[in-house]
Amino acid sequence: MSQLRATKPGLLVCAAICVSVFLYVRVPNREESEEEPTHPAVVGCGFYPDELCSALFEGKEAALQIAKFCKTPHGLEILARFRTAGNCSRISQALHFMSRPLSAEEGNFSLAYIITVPKELATFVQLLRAIYVPQNVYCIHVDEKAPKKYQTAVQTLVSCFENVFISSKRQKVANTGFTRLQADINCMKDLVRSKFQWNYVINLCGQDFPIKTNKEIIHYIRSKWNDKNITPGVIQPPNTKSQMSQSRPESTPEGSIYVSPNKIFKDKPPHNLTIYFGSAHYVLTRKFVQFVLTDIRAKDMLQWSKDIHSPERHYWVTLNRLKDAPGATPNAGWEGDIRAIKWRNEEGKVHDGCKGRYVGDSCVYGPGDLPWIIRSSSLFASKFDSSTDPTAVTCLERRHRRQALRQAEVPADPHWRFQQRSHLNAKLNR
Repeated sequence: MSQLRATKPGLLVCAAICVSVFLYVRVPNREESEEEPTHPAVVGCGFYPDELCSALFEGKEAALQIAKFCKTPHGLEILARFRTAGNCSRISQALHFMSRPLSAEEGNFSLAYIITVPKELATFVQLLRAIYVPQNVYCIHVDEKAPKKYQTAVQTLVSCFENVFISSKRQKVANTGFTRLQADINCMKDLVRSKFQWNYVINLCGQDFPIKTNKEIIHYIRSKWNDKNITPGVIQPPNTKSQMSQSRPESTPEGSIYVSPNKIFKDKPPHNLTIYFGSAHYVLTRKFVQFVLTDIRAKDMLQWSKDIHSPERHYWVTLNRLKDAPGATPNAGWEGDIRAIKWRNEEGKVHDGCKGRYVGDSCVYGPGDLPWIIRSSSLFASKFDSSTDPTAVTCLERRHRRQALRQAEVPADPHWRFQQRSHLNAKLNR
């Protein structure tokens, strides 16, 4: 009783805040307040109920305020299920993985994914289960410098699925640079050699998350890019030519690597190739991947790219502009809605500003960016950082699963659905 009396004032404050905020969320016509509410420090507010997520998608200010102080430690529920589930059947069910194609159309159209795994296991689980269906195939690149415990956990999960495997060749990977490009090439070799017959390959990293369902991705490819590659980009602009200088890999004391440009400019490209500048993200046909792995121009271009800055932003788009490349789009520009990204220099023109925070030239999304993200026609959105603010991905994941099940042409197994939450569990930080 004495403990209850001691915590009663704090509990009343928290309860009052939660009730008032949710009343605001429920009543859309109420006049918005410009002042931020005062509130006690909060450790967790449950697993982000659908009611809160729905309000965030609508851009309700009250929902944004409650999301600011409701910070559930990322991945606790996911990790708990992963560690206690036991055998593979229980793991896949506990983590809500799909176990059958959701339609005949999807079952007959296989996608391959190349995933450079994030630093956190829970983030990887969320990304993989969002895009996982048994008819697709997934090559996972685990950074060579990742802790052994993490590598073991990823291997444990991957081994539960026949169509998911770890790349046969690992290396240290920087966010940009040749190591990132080589990691994709390594996975492409594994995918071509695998027993799975896939139609297109898509590359993802740990900061990506899907906006569209598997069915919607297939419809987009078939309707606008049938048998064509998607590599947004243009002939290298003059302001990027200085970035084509040679670069050198460097290391930090912690073992992370990054790429630092030199002042020495690169020699002319092999075979007199016209260099294009574009996105590091792509959707490529299987025939084009085989071309990349065997054509002499592609091989020489890869060697030439070893010491240039951000080669992943030149390599794919340059090769896809060759007229004789399978699925080539020689006259394409920035077409291709692959990623929804808020670039700093496009604020006020393409988007309404970053509601999370800018890191470098691009936005790391926060809950306030959700309305813009779900309005996007892109297949995926980037960037997210669930370790600092899991709300955005958590809400997107729940929305994505509901859409997939709504579009399904087969009965849903019970474990495909996420647990429904309609309440807020507030805990005081003491």
